[in-house]
Amino acid sequence: MEDYIPDIKSLIPQGPPFVLVDRWLGSAGPTARTGFRVTADHPLTAGGRLGVAGLVENMAQTAAAGAGYVARAAGGVLRSGAIVSISNLEISRLPKLGEELFTEITETARVADIVVISGRITCGESVIAMGEMKILMGV
Repeated sequence: MEDYIPDIKSLIPQGPPFVLVDRWLGSAGPTARTGFRVTADHPLTAGGRLGVAGLVENMAQTAAAGAGYVARAAGGVLRSGAIVSISNLEISRLPKLGEELFTEITETARVADIVVISGRITCGESVIAMGEMKILMGV
């Protein structure tokens, strides 16, 4: 699951300042992993913490990075996507500035341009967020 990608931004359609993944940690089959350090200058931080929208977008961008990695390996192009729905979202705490998040998503289904993923974000030894989302690709 260790694939060297020097700049994760080459795998995602999002750009600064709205990037919520900063390190590609690899993929194996339907699973992709990224890292992200929470910084004070990110627009989705407030009160010294990354907000709920940031955690959701972090999962979505991990899915985008996984899709980008597959597209890059196949010689294809990056496709943008849009979150269609979120379900079973559980957040135990919001991460503080300076903390590093490790996010893992697994594609659980695909129907045409709709991808269903299950995601989990850990910080330190704790799972701080998990949930499922449907993403429409190619928008």
